Amino acid sequence: ELADKEILEMIRRALDEDIGAGDITTEALFPKPKIIQAVIIAGGEGVLSGISIAMAVFVMRDSKIKFMPLAADGEWVGPEKQIAYIEGGPNAILTAERTALNFLSHLSGIATLTARFVEAVKPHKVKIMDTRKTTPGLRILEKYAVGVGGGANHRLGLHDQILIKDNHLAALGYDWGAVALAIEASRRRKVKVE
Repeated sequence: ELADKEILEMIRRALDEDIGAGDITTEALFPKPKIIQAVIIAGGEGVLSGISIAMAVFVMRDSKIKFMPLAADGEWVGPEKQIAYIEGGPNAILTAERTALNFLSHLSGIATLTARFVEAVKPHKVKIMDTRKTTPGLRILEKYAVGVGGGANHRLGLHDQILIKDNHLAALGYDWGAVALAIEASRRRKVKVE
């Protein structure tokens, strides 16, 4: 589920980064309260990922916003497919839209590319897996998008698996005795050596 505190904090930081002291354009154009409707439409074809993140962006901006998903994460959507219907005040909708769309497009891009790789290797007995090479601060969302695209998560970070890489071996002077000690000290954790 994509609604934990860490993700809500990511959304809060993203909104703060974009809005700063306020959306002066929208505030100038809509000084009086009113209700508007909006639709998020796919700009191309691909695997949707991050619809709940987009909803959380709008709701965090204004808890009274009505957000109705019209497609689900993991769904292949075509160009011009309506993804969500939104209703609420223009100040909240227009202020939150770019942040929501940035999350949606980034995560959907990852899910789509992953799905294409997964499809390409279907005839073989292989799994498409991600790495730790993620955008700083967005790892949990990007790894979620890999899963939505049909891939698998390799490891979340340095803390959940021992992976002895070439740079470790070089720093050890290719001392395989040290590698054996690391494996022994792993306390039954998974150990991989590149």
